Amino acid sequence: MAEITAAAVKDLRERSGAGMMDCKKALTETGGDMEAAVDWLRTKGLATAAKKSGRTAAEGLVGVAVEGLKGAAVEVNSETDFVSKNDQFQDFVRTVTQVALTTGDDVETLKSAAYPGGEGSVADKLTANVATIGENQQLRRAKTVAVSQGAVVSYVHNAVSPGMGKIGVLVALEGDAPKDAIEALGKQLAMHIAAASPLALHEEGLDEAMVERERAIAAEKAAESGKPANIIEKMVEGAVAKFRKESALVSQLFVMDNKTKISDVVAKAAKDAGGSIALVDYVRFQLGEGIQKETSDFAAEVAAASGIGAKEPASAQ
Repeated sequence: MAEITAAAVKDLRERSGAGMMDCKKALTETGGDMEAAVDWLRTKGLATAAKKSGRTAAEGLVGVAVEGLKGAAVEVNSETDFVSKNDQFQDFVRTVTQVALTTGDDVETLKSAAYPGGEGSVADKLTANVATIGENQQLRRAKTVAVSQGAVVSYVHNAVSPGMGKIGVLVALEGDAPKDAIEALGKQLAMHIAAASPLALHEEGLDEAMVERERAIAAEKAAESGKPANIIEKMVEGAVAKFRKESALVSQLFVMDNKTKISDVVAKAAKDAGGSIALVDYVRFQLGEGIQKETSDFAAEVAAASGIGAKEPASAQ
């Protein structure tokens, strides 16, 4: 069996919201498999997370930019938060986001694009930044959205500089309604997306593997109820339907009133504006989501509190 380290317990606790000892037991029961441990906690009703972890576990910045009817978002990672405050790093993120408006979503294409100012490619500039700043940096991902008419609206939650922060959102609204009405709606929807973290625009766009994972968790929880098979089946289908509804943007409840579906918010805005508005796409980048980074000092604290043997280090002994 894999050794259960203090760092693993810390990671699971942050991802699930469960207690430290419950996390230790979950990892023990699942042989140290992090995803299986999250599911184990949820089947026991001990985890607060309703979907895969979106925790921030890397530093750097997310950049967003809009030009005309097109928008781009990029994520550039660094080792420490200190670098994200560096003017040179911020200028790189700002510039690369603008370049992405032309190159599109493919990161390798973006890396090979010419860096404005005659300094070689984007990749060359990034390498130079690593050398001069003295810390590893990575251009992780990029995404663009566009409309033929209407507006693409950007939003950065807790921006550290214009167009840059920890969470960046783009909303693509197609329509012939007045631009100011479309942009006002876009800002509201972008704030909702930043807060509600939808997994897809429509239910049909949800990752079916993720849906099946939810189904398996719901089935195990329902089975523990001891109810008849036909009731259990309805419980499972109800849980899956709820997951689909809460994970798709258009069927989520608007965070500003917690009662109106996003699709109805868009329809009302179009009616009030006297024109057409359709929500056709969105992007939500949260810095570091899906990346894991150990912090050994907290691991030492967990080890001291729980008696778990951590190999991390002198600081954990």
